Amino acid sequence: MNRTFFRVFIAAAMTLGLMGLGALYPYFARRDVWTEVTWQEPRAFFLLLVVPGVWLMSTVLSDRMRPRLRLGTVLPLAVGPRGIRAWLRDLPGSARAAALTFMIVALARPVTLLSDQKSDDKGIDIVVVLDVSMSMAAVLDADPRVLPGAPHPTPGKRLTRLDTAKLVIDDFVSRRHSDRIGVVVFGRSAYVLSPPTLDYHLLGQLVSRVQLGVVDGYGTAIGDAVGTAVARIRKSDAASKVIVLLTDGDSNAGQLAPEYAADLAAKAGAKVYTIQIGNGEEVDVFEGTDPFGQPVYRKHRFPVNPELLKAIAQKTGAESYVATDAAALVGSMHAVLDALEKTRFEASISSFEDLFPLFLIPGAFLIALDAFLRAVLLRRFP
Repeated sequence: MNRTFFRVFIAAAMTLGLMGLGALYPYFARRDVWTEVTWQEPRAFFLLLVVPGVWLMSTVLSDRMRPRLRLGTVLPLAVGPRGIRAWLRDLPGSARAAALTFMIVALARPVTLLSDQKSDDKGIDIVVVLDVSMSMAAVLDADPRVLPGAPHPTPGKRLTRLDTAKLVIDDFVSRRHSDRIGVVVFGRSAYVLSPPTLDYHLLGQLVSRVQLGVVDGYGTAIGDAVGTAVARIRKSDAASKVIVLLTDGDSNAGQLAPEYAADLAAKAGAKVYTIQIGNGEEVDVFEGTDPFGQPVYRKHRFPVNPELLKAIAQKTGAESYVATDAAALVGSMHAVLDALEKTRFEASISSFEDLFPLFLIPGAFLIALDAFLRAVLLRRFP
């Protein structure tokens, strides 16, 4: 009994010693940050509950799992094993348990804040309101080489109004530097695709994924769309608040009247620039492919209401535009916004450092030590 207790004590001491030695590396590597560390996956610490079981199975209980050799007499072995290697036979198991502990701590993903800088910048709060009703499937002919990004459409397929609008919005976002920009999409209802943000990369990705059918496209709720945009910027601290409405149809759905939405925008100090895509004439709409795989287009007419869009813009002190081609759409997106007044707002720029490699390295070293000891120095027989 005393020998068993002494063995448990030695194995526990070796385990704690290996953990202490392994902890020296992360401590001295980043000793100035450990009081400010946050754990991104704290649930991983529950895995530490398995460490005692692994330790027991790898050390004091390991003998019971070994194959045994029957001998005619055990008298010569009565006094038990001798030598330093006999007392160190639990060292590989201790290294294994310590390695598992470091791996679990690494899974919890410790991070530290590298910097938290405040920067004042000038900018405008802008919400782009994009019509994604089914009428945006109409063709808006343009030479792809003059469009932003010079797209390469599939041979025989022409760019739609939505395709062109997405290119123009992406180009518009890329030209801004210190404006918080958000996007609202609408058909029969309006939805926030992104609140005003300075993360232009994410914004560009979201806009690029917009497709017809993401919302109910059988209707054009201009009032709801403008009202949703106003709700996103009405509490903004920016002196300049701008809504850019791109639509190719008349308002025929929604709960909010466009005129009332314009009143809300005016009260919130937001200017609503309206851009009408198309002029109500017949346009080509992709209908599918013929038996030879060639695209088939049919003529359709979509009603527009330029008077309504002009009234919305005038009520908020903005301008209204009509874009019958891609060049006009690009021009109307950029003409006025660069001349608007700007206000200062504060942006917080933070960066983080992942610290989990500092625990993976001693964990990997202890695993290698376990394998080396078992294979070379402390091999057992049988």
